[in-house]
Amino acid sequence: MSEQNHATISAFVTGLPKAELHLHLEGSFEPELMFEISKRNRIDLPYENVEEIKAAYSFKNLQEFLDIYYAGASVLLKKQDFYDLAWAYLEKVASENVRHVEVFFDPQTHTHRGVPFDVVIEGILDALNDGKKKLGMSSYLIMSYLRHLDEGDAIKIFHEGIKYRDEIVGVGLDSSELGNPPSKFAEVFELSKEAGWKLCAHAGEEGPSEYIWEAIDLLKVDRIDHGNRCLEDEKLIAELSKREIGLTICPLSNDKLQVVKDLSEHPMRKLLAKGLKASAHSDDPAYFGGYMNANYTHLAAATEMTRNEIAMMAKHSFETSFLPVEEKAKYLDEIEGYVASNSYLEIMPPKTRQIFSL
Repeated sequence: MSEQNHATISAFVTGLPKAELHLHLEGSFEPELMFEISKRNRIDLPYENVEEIKAAYSFKNLQEFLDIYYAGASVLLKKQDFYDLAWAYLEKVASENVRHVEVFFDPQTHTHRGVPFDVVIEGILDALNDGKKKLGMSSYLIMSYLRHLDEGDAIKIFHEGIKYRDEIVGVGLDSSELGNPPSKFAEVFELSKEAGWKLCAHAGEEGPSEYIWEAIDLLKVDRIDHGNRCLEDEKLIAELSKREIGLTICPLSNDKLQVVKDLSEHPMRKLLAKGLKASAHSDDPAYFGGYMNANYTHLAAATEMTRNEIAMMAKHSFETSFLPVEEKAKYLDEIEGYVASNSYLEIMPPKTRQIFSL
């Protein structure tokens, strides 16, 4: 991939309207802000400076990442802390032409430290509301249940969250996947569905394709987060396609956590070729080295995606969002217009313009 072609991809991605559907707010905690808040709250971190924090962002698998992730979250104590965390993320992605976000937050990460649920959510909601007013960015909030804890703990958080029924659009399921199948949380997901919330679940990242089946059949989710391993099961691929269930794929996360051996081997083009509603997102960008534009650009460059494939990911991000139909249509039209107006851009040389053989 030439530098010139990489720059062309980057320019195309920068102007492309996008929606972010797989973002953990706690995972957007940049070292500089972490250090600032730790000082403000007089909490000692095991690092002398920002550079040492950055150096610590080295891990080989999901669990090693989660250990660092939860340690960083320990400095978040007050409403202003959660506001600052969310606002920093919104400002960043607004500069990347992200027009709509559906963000996860992990209340149990904080309530287990004695931070009240209300403090966490009200700080985040204030930032999201300011994002609508000041940045023109629409947003929804998704409350995640931590799967390494038991379902009883998740039910307690459900009852905390129900007080904010109208401010929360849906629930998710994240944290350590292996050994914690979706079926472990069938009751709390049924309660969440009865509350009128949309349903998501992380499945098929490190866990097997069977976890994806459980998520769609037992939890009855509207969207799968990750889902890479669906490619191991042709029947599952057909079912996901039939139901038009979105897959929120996280390329740089997959690379960093070695879900793929190398980004050039990422399955995104295969997912798209199979007719699946796959889209690219940043997951935990402070830890994985890139926000939305970096995920799009590095993935497209590494796998030699065409311009239309890049645009398809953006379309899927809006199509599988929880936005009203008329809002989705508006953004889809905008993407069509953008692609048409940039039709002169020849991103890939002709010899690479084919889908991977499947």
